[in-house]
Amino acid sequence: MQRLGSVQQKIPCLFLTDVKDDPSTKREYQPFRVLATEQINPKALDGDIYNAIPTEKVDGTCCCITRHKGQPYLWARLDRKPNKQAEKRFKNFHRLGSSKEFIWNVEQDFKTVPDSWIPAAKMLQLNGNVQPDENGHIPGWVPVEKYSKQYCWHSSVVDYEAEVALVLRPESSEQNLLEITIVPLSDLLEQTVELIGTNVNANPYSLGSKKHPIHLLVSHGTIPVQNPPALNQKDLISWFQESKEGEIEGIVWHCTDGTLVKIHRHHLGLKWPLPDTYLSSHPVVINVDLSTFEHDFESKSSFTNFSKLNGQRFEHLKDIHFDNA
Repeated sequence: MQRLGSVQQKIPCLFLTDVKDDPSTKREYQPFRVLATEQINPKALDGDIYNAIPTEKVDGTCCCITRHKGQPYLWARLDRKPNKQAEKRFKNFHRLGSSKEFIWNVEQDFKTVPDSWIPAAKMLQLNGNVQPDENGHIPGWVPVEKYSKQYCWHSSVVDYEAEVALVLRPESSEQNLLEITIVPLSDLLEQTVELIGTNVNANPYSLGSKKHPIHLLVSHGTIPVQNPPALNQKDLISWFQESKEGEIEGIVWHCTDGTLVKIHRHHLGLKWPLPDTYLSSHPVVINVDLSTFEHDFESKSSFTNFSKLNGQRFEHLKDIHFDNA
């Protein structure tokens, strides 16, 4: 599982990358694309990549669990971004292709953030100011408060009075079987997690519906990659394109020394999202029993909705719908 201390450090790609002249599809100011070469990244070799554990890169929004107000809290990703004037200078700088380094004035160039905002761990600091990354953002976190309008989908998966979260994870008794269950927030403390669901990143896993949305937390590093390919570009491309197991966003390898290494389909010039995904095709069992809690969960909460499905098994994750509860 990915710990909070390692969050937002740039995870190296499995392969060394090369710059292509095609415009980036992710950043409008970037007149190039970064694609993988066939050479294994030395950072991956230093981490003993051949003995690392491959896990699925889940497509959602990154969150973390750390303390706030004296208890474990869910925190949403919130990057501190440049103001309009600074962003314009930054984009023009990249368009001109200058070989010099762009100089930020952190105190003046960035938008304000809530007082509760904290920067991500281990970010570079200069003269007491956290420095932006290569994309001009200062990664950070903000606590998700109950009934938050801005982070309503985040708040739907936690209950701070009961100090629990709704989690999707592998079920230990059967290969490929997933379970949706309640986990104490204290068990997730100092971990990073991914929020997935109906209203996150265009819902690549086909969860819920607009009328009955479904959102869940997935701890990073908990979904194993099935039948992973050899660590060369040809086999990886074939695996992503031709196998059911390869219908995922990417792979994150967890090395024994704590190093993380990743490959995204975009690194290989491959499409994402897909019409169907491997994760959404998994069978899943619902283990959400509220009778064990001395707490009254709200009648329309996700916890209550899942409790109505407690003990049921679905052949595919995407088959779950609250309107059938």
